[in-house]
Amino acid sequence: MKLLIVTTSYPDESDGAAAAGVFVRDFALALVGQGHQVTVITPGSASRTANEAGVSVRRFAVPRLPLSLLKPQDPRDWTAIAHTLRQGQHSVNHLCATDRPDYIFALWALPSGAWARQASLRYGIPYGTWALGSDIWSLGKIPLIRQWLGHVLRNAAHRYADGLQLAQDVTRISGSTCDFLPSARRLVVTNPRLFSHTPPYRLAFLGRWHSNKGIDLLLEALGQLDEADWQRIEQVRIFGGGPLEALVHQRCATLIEHGHPIEIGGFIDQSAATDLLNWTDFVLIPSRIESIPVIFSDAMQAGRPVIAMPTGDLPALLNEHGCGELAEDISASAFASALRKALNTAPTVYTQGIQTACVHFDIAESAQRFAQRIQGRTA
Repeated sequence: MKLLIVTTSYPDESDGAAAAGVFVRDFALALVGQGHQVTVITPGSASRTANEAGVSVRRFAVPRLPLSLLKPQDPRDWTAIAHTLRQGQHSVNHLCATDRPDYIFALWALPSGAWARQASLRYGIPYGTWALGSDIWSLGKIPLIRQWLGHVLRNAAHRYADGLQLAQDVTRISGSTCDFLPSARRLVVTNPRLFSHTPPYRLAFLGRWHSNKGIDLLLEALGQLDEADWQRIEQVRIFGGGPLEALVHQRCATLIEHGHPIEIGGFIDQSAATDLLNWTDFVLIPSRIESIPVIFSDAMQAGRPVIAMPTGDLPALLNEHGCGELAEDISASAFASALRKALNTAPTVYTQGIQTACVHFDIAESAQRFAQRIQGRTA
């Protein structure tokens, strides 16, 4: 098939800053590997077209990146949002008129799904959406945008979501079936390290420094650990970036002043992320809002247990597979308690659960399921 992927997140020179985009690239590459012709339309700092490992990537220029930092509630962002919406729609319409793809796949529901819907109405090309938690649980709370979101989801030929609860929420909003399609990037650990069997253990956080990701809760939890707890920690490595950067540096500096082994760094590319996961013994997921984060599937592929907040589908996954420790509630104190429990448990205890969970997060299998389902529709 000739497939058009429309996404607001796709890796460029620094793929570490496009966490979801790394997964989109691996999904596109998996489709190419299965014999499909794939074009990606995505925002960029400048307009350009390039063939990237068999995927035709067409970038349209936008005023600001990443788009996730643009807030519809903030009038200061309205001009940049309006420009981005116009440019995205123009790019999608132009490609549909000239290349006539068989199917448009929008990642994510907004604004990509809105661009796909208008192009579908104009050119008669079916489209599908793949929703993230931010589509439904953040943008979906804004009244006018929620109505817009409902139109996009209802008119799609297929609806997917990257979480189990999220798929149910999409079904409720749209009134039509939504399937769970897990998001995962292809992680290759070439020289796997056996994790530590006894303390001190290594801990790692990798993600956006945003309140949704709970980086502030993690740092507060680390501050609640006592000296006996810290004796069981070799080092905590914190990598990423985002709007809470000043807070992260300030709190990490305080922890370091108290003699605690903290290393802090910025966004890292996929190779460095793989090295970080291979280095650690536990992966930290302190998110307030989440469905199934890509870092969870990364941890499973790397064979690493997680310490997580009870948000989205993480409780179901951890309770079913026993692949880590789950906090009792979404708070710093509860996360500190989960940390203490993990620090007093050998990582090997979680090995079997990690292996069973990993089976569900294969990007090639996700791409194949998607292609098989839409082929009947495009035919």
